[in-house]
Amino acid sequence: MSVYVESLVRAPVDVLWTHTQTPQLHQRWDLRFSRIEYLPRLDDAAPQRFCYATRIGFGLEVSGYGETVRGREVAGGTSTSALKFGSDERLSIIREGSGYWQYVPTVNGVRFLTWYDYRTRFGTTGALFDKVIFRPLIGWATAWSFDRLRLWLEDGIDPTMAVRNALIHGVARIALAAIFAYQGLVPKLILRHGDELSMLRSAGVPATLTAATLLTIGIAEVALAVGLLASWSRAWPVWICGIAMPIAAANVAVHSPMFFGAAFNPFSLNLGVAALAAIDLVVLPGVPSAARCLRRPRAEES
Repeated sequence: MSVYVESLVRAPVDVLWTHTQTPQLHQRWDLRFSRIEYLPRLDDAAPQRFCYATRIGFGLEVSGYGETVRGREVAGGTSTSALKFGSDERLSIIREGSGYWQYVPTVNGVRFLTWYDYRTRFGTTGALFDKVIFRPLIGWATAWSFDRLRLWLEDGIDPTMAVRNALIHGVARIALAAIFAYQGLVPKLILRHGDELSMLRSAGVPATLTAATLLTIGIAEVALAVGLLASWSRAWPVWICGIAMPIAAANVAVHSPMFFGAAFNPFSLNLGVAALAAIDLVVLPGVPSAARCLRRPRAEES
């Protein structure tokens, strides 16, 4: 299955072209490449040859080669850049491939899209690895990079800052999910801690309903933890965290103020959760997301 990614970029088409066809700019936003260099060409009519490198971790780097040709503009200003690429290195799962970039001006912006496919190394093993792991990963990286470029051109968010935003978002989101998963599972569902039951009774929950209420709250907290991870780029579960924490702290302050003097108390826990939620909400608009891109051609084009 080939890789297709499409993003709507609200920027002038010539600016988008420059940021995608200039190696020094291209390598700044494209997660797939650590280095891109154009090679000298004999004349303007010849294809533009280039070499590239990609870091694969553990200090290893895979290099490759390619050539690109700008297609003729058609009615409406659509431009196409065709390319071929490949690698002679044994570490590269990609043997050779081809594809294109297309720029389609619309009233709402430029439809920036790519399609590419490639042949793999390592026989059946390589084909299976590509299908299960590599192709989904490189498709995601392409889409994430397209949205990173969109944020750069639309909102002026530098690609380096976009990565920092993504890291901050990841740390805050995972921490929030871990806190709610733990709070829901351990003191409520597994241990049914006496302090939890005591706070419910102090809040006016009848003794006959405290166990069921604790179970319900525990399940709700675990569900929120799942929602934080499943809706990775959405703000709604973070808003729930930020709004629920002050309410929960106020409830404990009114009905069970003695717990605020404990070594591990509702004030510090809820304040920390609210702060993490606020941090996540602040950086979230500047975090690239592959989910914002189309991953299949439009129906009229397929």
